[in-house]
This record gives sequence, structure tokens and C-alpha cells, in this order.
Amino acid sequence: MAGLYLSEDSTAEALEPIAIAIYGVVGLPTTMRSKNHKGVRIEDGKVVDYDYTGPYLEEALSTGEIFHGFAASGPYKNMPVIVSPIKDSDGETIAVLGTVNLSGYIDLKRF
Repeated sequence: MAGLYLSEDSTAEALEPIAIAIYGVVGLPTTMRSKNHKGVRIEDGKVVDYDYTGPYLEEALSTGEIFHGFAASGPYKNMPVIVSPIKDSDGETIAVLGTVNLSGYIDLKRF
């Protein structure tokens, strides 16, 4: 039986199907990493990096809180970014998921 398993030790390759699915829903650049491994970055529906992390992913991992900010550098400089922790049944942050709000008008804070 096929399945997906998400843990603090999930690799970028293990996170890829989840990140691709989220990209398919929101259509925005998507990043995802686990607590103990760097993660995956999706753009245009394809993986562009299997060794990705960033300051906002790290912030959400350490605080366990949703993070809203603006990209400080790179191709998305000054674009809104949101990162959300993914927690296990004990409330521990095991992974994080982030996206860049390219449109600038979608209210990603509504949740």
C-alpha cells in the first residue's frame, strides 16, 4: 500500500509530493522542509531545489508560529512571504511550509 509519512526527519524528496500538491492548489512558489533536513522549493510546478531553507522557514521552525514577512533578497525580494509550522499530535513543530504571495493581493492572513 502506497502512502506518505511526514516526520521531523522527512527528506526533501519525501516532502516533494506534498509541496507539489500545495503548489497545484495555490499556484505560488512553495517551500517545505522538515525540522532535521533541508527541504524542497517548487516554482512553476517543478522542483528547483532539493536542499532549501531560508530565514523565515527557520524562524517558523524555532518559534512554532505562523510567520508573515517580506523576502529580503533573491528573485522575490520585497514580496510577501508566509510560513506555517506543521505540528505533530503532541504539538511539536516537525516541518514548515512556506509560500511567496506573487500577486500581492491574496489575503494569506485570513486563516
